[in-house]
Amino acid sequence: MCRLFGFRSVLESQVHSSLVAAENALGVQSQAHPDGWGVAYYVAGTPHVIKSSAAAFTDGLFSRVSGVVSSNTVLAHVRRASVGEVNLLNSHPFQFGRWVFAHNGEVVGFSEVKDTLRARIEPSLWRYRLGDTDSEVVFFVFLSALLRRTGLHAPLPGIEPVADSLRETIEGIVALSEQRGLERPRLTTVVTDGTVMVASCLGRELHRSTWKRHCPERDACGSYAPACETPQPDRRVSHFIVSSEPLQGQNVWERLPDGAFVGCDGALTTYAWGAAGTN
Repeated sequence: MCRLFGFRSVLESQVHSSLVAAENALGVQSQAHPDGWGVAYYVAGTPHVIKSSAAAFTDGLFSRVSGVVSSNTVLAHVRRASVGEVNLLNSHPFQFGRWVFAHNGEVVGFSEVKDTLRARIEPSLWRYRLGDTDSEVVFFVFLSALLRRTGLHAPLPGIEPVADSLRETIEGIVALSEQRGLERPRLTTVVTDGTVMVASCLGRELHRSTWKRHCPERDACGSYAPACETPQPDRRVSHFIVSSEPLQGQNVWERLPDGAFVGCDGALTTYAWGAAGTN
């Protein structure tokens, strides 16, 4: 089991509290998830990924990185290894081009289905895979699905190709596991290109926040709007956060139903899709 944190905001914001300072910040959670960590953040549309195979709560680099990162988009992960060795190549998030991806869970019986899953990866992408985790294979299956829809480098026409590609990936792995008589896979994931962010919740908890009870910077922030402190029926928000656990602070959290897909686009309009296998 691992822990995830995905963040999109209308403002460049520091995430030190969520990663280090809060009572149940990601760094604290790493005491039970000591097999590596990673933080991806975007600067001028380009992802910067810093990873380690050490435990985040003992790694001074994690605190240093968390203290300086300020971005509109951040994806962080602490790992408890299930498939694959504990090493740098197997630490999340994984990156390809502008895309980064992190996974909480396990493709149960991965050794029995890995050849079939690898066959779903486009040959042009296969050589970029570096580690030996099920998670990285899931990422490249997703990238292959997206490549068939839109390509990986052209501007996206919207959030739908990303959500459809992630859904195709998740549902395909679930169907394969069922065919082989395997335990249901646990596929809670987050993927982003720095603008669009989409998450799946399957077999591991995921929580979402899109507003605060009270913004401590409301009187000084030039971007303050009612969307910051109230749920918005038109789905346009000031921040979009997904996290394995609700974090202390002013953010209002909702637990997502198992099988749900949620996301936000470049305008921070939020979306939610039904459980896998439904509309």
